[in-house]
Amino acid sequence: MELSEVIKKRRSVRDYLGRIVEDEKLSEVLEAGRLAPSASNRQEWRYIVVKEESTRKKIAEAANNQTFIAKAPVVIVCCADTDGHTMKCGQKCYPIDCAISIDHMTLRAVDLGLATCWIGAFSADKIKKILNIPENIVVFEILSLGYPAKSGAPTPRKSLKEIIHYEKW
Repeated sequence: MELSEVIKKRRSVRDYLGRIVEDEKLSEVLEAGRLAPSASNRQEWRYIVVKEESTRKKIAEAANNQTFIAKAPVVIVCCADTDGHTMKCGQKCYPIDCAISIDHMTLRAVDLGLATCWIGAFSADKIKKILNIPENIVVFEILSLGYPAKSGAPTPRKSLKEIIHYEKW
């Protein structure tokens, strides 16, 4: 699939088929995340891949009872092993770098016929407890992954006129 088509096809999917994600496809999704750029090549992202149904259910409960998470055959908990390094522009590296890595995974998933949903509504403390995540590790996002039950319609996007400024604001 052409990259522009992948970008246009990407959706946040909350309804998955019961079909198992093949290990080869999962590895390709994770590899896409691993290859993402990061500030000073810090690569602070860390991922926990969860396939076990009982654990996915606990994660769904810790994510404000979003039951679709448990129905996804794979849940990837995205973490950061960070020292809190800040770029010269004043932004911390890990949130930006982890987001880029996750987005690489979402796009590769679409290319492989899979779907994802970024989940930011969760209790990090509960997720840490469920997955035995060390105290010094930041739980950043949760990503559900699986085969979509249906293809969703595009979500509305602002026009370029609404978001682009040339030369000055």
